[in-house]
Amino acid sequence: MSLNALILAADSALRTLWAEPRASRPTPQAATAELVMSDAERREAAALMRVNHVGEVCAQALYTGQALACQDPALRAKLAEASREETDHLAWTKQRLDDLNDRPSLLNPLWYAGAFAIGYAAGKLGGDKVSLSFVVETERQVEAHLQSHMDRLPAADSTSRAIVAQMKADEIAHAQMAQKAGAVELPGPVKALMQSAAKVMTTVAHRV
Repeated sequence: MSLNALILAADSALRTLWAEPRASRPTPQAATAELVMSDAERREAAALMRVNHVGEVCAQALYTGQALACQDPALRAKLAEASREETDHLAWTKQRLDDLNDRPSLLNPLWYAGAFAIGYAAGKLGGDKVSLSFVVETERQVEAHLQSHMDRLPAADSTSRAIVAQMKADEIAHAQMAQKAGAVELPGPVKALMQSAAKVMTTVAHRV
């Protein structure tokens, strides 16, 4: 592991957790005008977008950890490209939280550390194919999670819905990339453990 790689990983963590994220793509726009939300609807929309923001913090950490452990330069480049798209998601969800007069999760450093450890361990202990398998399973779970948010977001919040829809399309593409790059199927207990960890994260982040 080179010093340069460690510096890049540290830089990614600092930018994700404390810098204002900058998107390379415009924020998705709703096809219909946003309607006025009640206070209860605004709070629920903000809580859901806070969970989505945490998911993007974890995605940055996961990809950074995987890239640090990756031995294949071509695969490392693909992980970096996926990470850049996740940065767009990070910026979009942060901006939406600002628009809704709410804040990100106070536990983002904890979420980042956990996801980074998983990404690095998957790549270091299992190799590139296992690392890719974590990408596939993570993105599949995130896709389902985002679909559930489409069902729960207030009907009046067309802006958040547009953001979530584009995020879902990107996550599907990331899973397909990893599948084509050689991902193997993860054991059932590993998938179940990932689902349990995600459930804890989403439940806590909804409130904190």
